[in-house]
Amino acid sequence: MQQRSPEITIIGGGLVGLSVALGLLLSGRRVRVLDGADSDARASQGNFGLVWGQGKGWDFAPYANWTMDALAVWPEFARQLQELSGIDVALDQSGGYEFFTNPAEMDGFRAELEQQAAHLGHRANYQMLNGDDLRSQLPGIGPEVVGASFSPRDGHVNPLRFLRALRSAVQTAGGRVTMNATVAVVTPQRGGGFALALADGEALYTEQVVLCAGLGAATLARDLGFITQVRPQLGELLITEKLGNRLPFLSSTIRQVDEGGVQIGGTKANAGLDDRETLPIMSKLAHHAVTVFPALADVRVVRAWGALRVMSPDGYPVYAKSSLYPGAFLVTCHSGVTLAPLHASVLADWIMNTSPTPDLEAFDECRFALSHAA
Repeated sequence: MQQRSPEITIIGGGLVGLSVALGLLLSGRRVRVLDGADSDARASQGNFGLVWGQGKGWDFAPYANWTMDALAVWPEFARQLQELSGIDVALDQSGGYEFFTNPAEMDGFRAELEQQAAHLGHRANYQMLNGDDLRSQLPGIGPEVVGASFSPRDGHVNPLRFLRALRSAVQTAGGRVTMNATVAVVTPQRGGGFALALADGEALYTEQVVLCAGLGAATLARDLGFITQVRPQLGELLITEKLGNRLPFLSSTIRQVDEGGVQIGGTKANAGLDDRETLPIMSKLAHHAVTVFPALADVRVVRAWGALRVMSPDGYPVYAKSSLYPGAFLVTCHSGVTLAPLHASVLADWIMNTSPTPDLEAFDECRFALSHAA
């Protein structure tokens, strides 16, 4: 007779899956996390570590407000993680810049921030700086930089330490994390619940299942009646040697981790499942960094890599409950760092259908069906 497994099984042990698992565990549920193979495309191990709000949801008010909710609770979430895991994720939320060398691009982003502010009302907080004002505040910014936006709410964490902290916190809270456990098939059961067939032949049963496997969830999602089709987006990064001096700024494309190295990134490309870095992009990233902060010209690059982001059709998060098979959920987004505090709290309430249940209707996948019909 098949042994009864934990009440809820999370498929996917990245930032999103572990955050959801932690929220459910802290709410008293029994949770198992099944993480895939090391060879899987893992956005959680190649992200930029930003806790960022500038421009997000400028054309989609629910996402603008959802992001702002997350930024507001990140300090308490970081404290909670350290208490559970003993790991400091190095949260620095002292503000971030978006730099521009093209006046038209800066004007376009200014318009987006104005629209985002219209959604956020009194919670909006940003300023636009011209090049001269920027250089007076941040000596060393290059002469080709025409200006920047700044938001005091933006920040970053150490992304790999954050992943370790989440995994440790889940285990401390009583969750079971199984590595190298690739789910091949999910079969809804006639009397409720789901049978899981793993690639290694193991069979499991769960009462509820939450798909958080990013790019690896496509087939399983279709089998459970979900229509969302995620796609990969390639981002490439440069990593420099560790610097003794601290950079005087954080931006969405240039950040210094707490150990001293500088990450340079911000590219977006549709390259399928190919996550290899490319020389033209590496050169472009280096040129951007030196243009913004010329002192980086003498810094050595020690590593470079590409990583695949998980993108929904419109780029916004998807939180969906299966209409065909009650107890099945789909959770996917490309802002797993920024939104983690809400995935570990509000989203858990939504999955458990507590009262009052959070209204996440704006993030349901039905918007894709309506868009296709239109």
